[in-house]
Amino acid sequence: MKTLTNIFLFIIIVSVITFSQKKLTINDIYTNPGLRSKTLTGVQWFDDGNKFSFLDYDEESLSLFSHDVKTGEKELIIKGSELEDKSGNRVMLRNYQWSPDNKFVLITGLLYARTIKTGGTFHLYDVEKKEIVVTIESEDEQVNAQFSPDGSKIGFVRANNLFVYDIASGVEKQLTFDGNRTILNGVFDWVYEEEFSIITAWEWSPDSKSIAYWHLDQSNVPNVYITQYDDKYFLPEEQFYPKAGDNNSIVKIGVVNIASGKTVWMDIGEETDIYIPRIKFTNNPSRLSIQRLNRLQNKLDLLIADTQTGESKIILTETDSCWVDVYDDLTFLEDNRFIWSSERDGYLHLYLYDIEGNLVNQITKGEWEISKLNAVDEEKGILYYTSLERSPLHKDLYSINLDGAGKKRITEESGSHSVNISSNSEFFIDRYSNVNTMPSTKLYSIDGNEIRTLIEADMSAFEEYDFSPVEFLTFTTSEGVELNAAMIKPSDFDPSKKYPALIYNYSGPGSQIVQDEWSTSMSLRMYAQNGYIIFWLDNRGTGGRGKSFKNIVYKNLGYYEVLDMIEGAKYLISTGFVDSSRIGIYGISYGGYMAALTILKAPEYFKAAISGAPVTHWKFYDTIYTERYMQTPQLNPEGYKVSSPLEYADNLKGKLLLIHGTSDDNVHVQNTIELVKELQKANKQFDLMLYPGAMHGGFGRHYLELMANFIYENL
Repeated sequence: MKTLTNIFLFIIIVSVITFSQKKLTINDIYTNPGLRSKTLTGVQWFDDGNKFSFLDYDEESLSLFSHDVKTGEKELIIKGSELEDKSGNRVMLRNYQWSPDNKFVLITGLLYARTIKTGGTFHLYDVEKKEIVVTIESEDEQVNAQFSPDGSKIGFVRANNLFVYDIASGVEKQLTFDGNRTILNGVFDWVYEEEFSIITAWEWSPDSKSIAYWHLDQSNVPNVYITQYDDKYFLPEEQFYPKAGDNNSIVKIGVVNIASGKTVWMDIGEETDIYIPRIKFTNNPSRLSIQRLNRLQNKLDLLIADTQTGESKIILTETDSCWVDVYDDLTFLEDNRFIWSSERDGYLHLYLYDIEGNLVNQITKGEWEISKLNAVDEEKGILYYTSLERSPLHKDLYSINLDGAGKKRITEESGSHSVNISSNSEFFIDRYSNVNTMPSTKLYSIDGNEIRTLIEADMSAFEEYDFSPVEFLTFTTSEGVELNAAMIKPSDFDPSKKYPALIYNYSGPGSQIVQDEWSTSMSLRMYAQNGYIIFWLDNRGTGGRGKSFKNIVYKNLGYYEVLDMIEGAKYLISTGFVDSSRIGIYGISYGGYMAALTILKAPEYFKAAISGAPVTHWKFYDTIYTERYMQTPQLNPEGYKVSSPLEYADNLKGKLLLIHGTSDDNVHVQNTIELVKELQKANKQFDLMLYPGAMHGGFGRHYLELMANFIYENL
């Protein structure tokens, strides 16, 4: 009787818990703040690394605060609601920079770019006086403002020319004079920004006496025209956009002396059809490093140039049978040595060189990859880096001696650690999460001892929803390749039932989506709640597993990726709980390309696909990205042909939804229009949604509802 009573009570408790939990809706995704993770915004270290500043709301306005590492004291530096210029005009605090001496804060606007790009009117805020003391404005566009290392000047670009403003005298000086719509000084063209992930096209010398800058001539770069349909006569917006095989901007590197205004051009070789993806001053202001990449991107030279004469010499060369990736780990040490990252042994690792380019020693090694060089404490001979050594799914902070000895993992929790190390290398901020836990942010000493919690992960809002955890798995393909994958099952999962499955993908070279970190994609959990198996995998060509795993897609994008999507479908079918007639795939950008290509090349496995902003022929995409993996259309015509979804339009059997923004400046809507044309020629029915004025993704709530309805109706 007692046993029966306990069973009865258990049933009641489970029933109450189940009844009290609810299904996630799209409205919840947009309106429930508890579903969104919190983060520190705009973190910058100052006071020699003993404090950091950040942006947060004070009353109704974004304000600037500081946090004292040792005491934990929070102090208001700039109250956003009271920020005004000398004329009494309200100034919005959106982005800022500390001066090197911490006496000033440069307040800037933000422009649309691939990452933070300062722009608009610049305001100089005096921290002691607690007021804006200088405003730099112009009717012409201003971008890329930076303090000089000595804090005496502000450099910036106006109307594609370089300027400096002397803080003490209030005198502004123009340094270049040929900037116009085709000549760019200190700013990048579209393709450099997008594909080399670089925004500011100039750099101060260490002594603040000169500026090194990119000079780009895009006069021979073809134009595309993006139609603005909200204009009465739908006037086009011009964009310089070099598509695969066409002309790029001609690049030069100049060093301009601030006092004389004279520019010395660096010798970067006679070949003009090249890229300069990075420049960086050494600790010697008369020596500038220049990274030179050939058009096919399989040879990268590191040059050291004399800024007084322009003479240069190659001190290091990286070559590869496929392509050479560009990284941001180059660090010059005070003793004239430097740290360099390379994939030469098959995995991305760190190396130590002398200034002549002679290898001193390999610092990190093993069948795993570093993620980033985070900091160097030269006095102690220690560097700090994040890596995937624990597994490609996990990211941790490590320390190691410059000679490669004494390696130590600093972060302990299994998951993903995104770290920000103080300028004195004594502390770090760690934003940690795993796939089933929202991010928390903590402050640590550099040896990994916790000082205090800055933001605690709050999962309470999730308790009211009927969520299933994400599960990681590996499976072996028919070709004997082991792939990493993840899955979400319905909360009432019954292995004896058959469920529809949705494969989410991105799939692009070097990317990773199977990682032990929190995902903001609540819609995936919503579909699982509604009876779908959600599945994603990292196919061949993706990152974190070495060069050979990544290189296999060279000159043949889409081929191995589709094979692995098919293998993913086969694996799902092999579980016994997936309905083989109800498997779908979706993605955006490269994932959109893959969704379209997969349903067209493998119609026997995939019933439905959602393809957002897809490339449909690589001849339509930009030079740097496309040629890195495909060479040019002239050199690889067959590869371009067989990798295009346009070639397989007559194979469509299932349901296909195409989505694109009409103002997409990355993957132009031309791609989708061409696929529409081929599908119509093949007399294939499909769905299409265009978002007027939308850019590359970010289609909003309407898109989520469109996608949900399509999945529920067709899968």
